[in-house]
Amino acid sequence: MQVNETLSDGLKRALKVTIPATELDSRLSQRLDELRSRVRINGFRPGKVPVAHLRRLYGKAAMAEIVETLVGESSRQALTDRGERAAMQPKIEMTEDEAEANRILDGEADLIFTLEYEVLPDFELQDYQGLKIERPVADISDEEVQERLSRIAESNRAYEAVDRAAEEGDRITLGYVGKLDGEPFEGGSDENSTIVIGSNQFVPGFEDGLKGLKAGEEKTIAVTFPEGYPAPNLAGKDVTFDVTIKEVAGPAEAALDDEFAKRLGIESFDRLRELIKGQIESEYGAATRQRVKRQLLDQLDERHQFGLPQNLVDQEFENIWRQVTHDIEHHGRSFEQEGTTEEAARADYRKIAERRVRLGLVLAKLGEKAEVTVTDEELQRALYEQVRRYPGQEQQVLQYFKSTPEAVQGLRAPIFEEKVIDYLLELADVTDKTVSKEELLAEDEDDGLGHEHHHHHDHGHAHHDHAHDHDHDHDHGDHDHGEEHDHGRTA
Repeated sequence: MQVNETLSDGLKRALKVTIPATELDSRLSQRLDELRSRVRINGFRPGKVPVAHLRRLYGKAAMAEIVETLVGESSRQALTDRGERAAMQPKIEMTEDEAEANRILDGEADLIFTLEYEVLPDFELQDYQGLKIERPVADISDEEVQERLSRIAESNRAYEAVDRAAEEGDRITLGYVGKLDGEPFEGGSDENSTIVIGSNQFVPGFEDGLKGLKAGEEKTIAVTFPEGYPAPNLAGKDVTFDVTIKEVAGPAEAALDDEFAKRLGIESFDRLRELIKGQIESEYGAATRQRVKRQLLDQLDERHQFGLPQNLVDQEFENIWRQVTHDIEHHGRSFEQEGTTEEAARADYRKIAERRVRLGLVLAKLGEKAEVTVTDEELQRALYEQVRRYPGQEQQVLQYFKSTPEAVQGLRAPIFEEKVIDYLLELADVTDKTVSKEELLAEDEDDGLGHEHHHHHDHGHAHHDHAHDHDHDHDHGDHDHGEEHDHGRTA
């Protein structure tokens, strides 16, 4: 194998690899010898088929396999010999001339192909010990716990049927049929729905239209869907709902006592209070961690400046941009409505992509130096968390991860990064600062690696991580899969 470098520009490399026809022929002879002992051809005893006959029958097919194998082997060997690591899979190009390709497959011409790739940058780790971190912590007040309990009581309030006209705060059981231009539209009907007047669950104007109605009464309510409604066929449209009231139920007193706790499946009210306080502590802890992590990554980013593989940056940017444009379209918005332009947003998100790639490379090198590893148990736990999010589809999810190595790597990467962060925090100079709840929870910041509650540059609209919305897990790439909109409700 002969390797000639044809391009070395920054991190970009191009190589011309030549494998002599004699090497191809040698490999083909070995392959035909193997075939000779296995194939069965009429007119020949087992193992006695002439090699020349096998070459005529199987030569080109066997050589095609040999070429494929050699291209892979020699590509890897070329990079190993040069002491280089490609940032992404190298681009491989071979001759497109049919006559030349046939000569190679016939063993009459050298195999020549080119490799184009970018190398991972070689950079020095800057001082990362003793990074100064101000750790914001907030005390949990009794009022906060009580407010959370009151909200739970409100959302689990008992209702009792009443024989009167519906009013604010009542729970209405009803059937409805939504019509657009006089015709029912998909997702706009329900035979047995419940709604609390004043909860703002339905399209604006719908709940007010229920006031004054009694059980057994019917009414047509006219409403206008918001301009930003997720279903384009309904956004900004005037529609009507034919409603039939089945029950009007008034709210019972929301008593915070042992009986209420037992209705929630908890042994006592004191235990419920403990659980709620623990939940708040967990939320505050996650917010503290996010802010500490952001400070740490900001300092690492400031201390490390080096050239980046543009193909990695391009890939990261495309991942971000795909989600940004999805969110813009999903909410029926435009870049101008968010106070920016598409061109400016692209520039902003390009910088974020560069930051993420840079920090990813820095953390990878730090983790390698610190000998950070991800255990099988940690990976299994992460896989279980993914499976748990899709009840009834466990086998499909498991099969997906089993057959998709990059998806497993997607689980491994954030675990590795968090362990490197822990390693750095052990070396950091951390001081606690007591802040208010409002300061701590003022905004959810991007940690710089894409593990955020909202993207770094928000431009006024939220890019939600749906896993976090539902169960406080991180989600990498799963946005709106299987989400359905009930067109009777605002999304």
